[in-house]
Amino acid sequence: MASKCIRSEEQYSEGPDAANECSGDESTVPKDELFHLLQNERRRLVLRYLRGTEGPVRMRDVAEQVAAWEHDTTVEELTSKQRQRVYIPLYQSHLTKLDKAGVIGYQQDRGIVERKPLADQVDVYLEVEPTDESTSESDDETNWNDYYIVATALCYAVLFGAVIELPFMSLLSGIGLSALVLFLFTILTVTRALN
Repeated sequence: MASKCIRSEEQYSEGPDAANECSGDESTVPKDELFHLLQNERRRLVLRYLRGTEGPVRMRDVAEQVAAWEHDTTVEELTSKQRQRVYIPLYQSHLTKLDKAGVIGYQQDRGIVERKPLADQVDVYLEVEPTDESTSESDDETNWNDYYIVATALCYAVLFGAVIELPFMSLLSGIGLSALVLFLFTILTVTRALN
């Protein structure tokens, strides 16, 4: 990324002459450049942090939160060594790369970082954190799987009881047994569909 000009994907497709033209109103970053920016986890964490901010923030705050995420701890529990290991690479390299791409504004001399509108384009490629809703859907799916497993086991028990002619199972004919199994799974399926 030698130049500050971010060429649009349309310019790349129009040929080398169009790709070399730079105008001040570029609004997209080529996917290759986006992937290059996002290949580093620290840059992704910086963008994650800035997604929840409005206006400029201190670079120190960004570095502390990124360090906390990297060490799976809180900002308060970070050691000075952990802070420094993240702060220096952010200061010297990562924030500058994001700034040159136009995704953030980084005033190195003032220690201020600000999210730019172009960062919205980058958000599409960032991993989305699971929400409580998706977690509850996953738990709900597990519960329904359990219900189906129990229903299948129950059907096998009834079938086995009919085969060895247990007293209460002998009342069911083959058609009655089939109807019972079908009824059980129909109830489960309809209940799940309604939920």
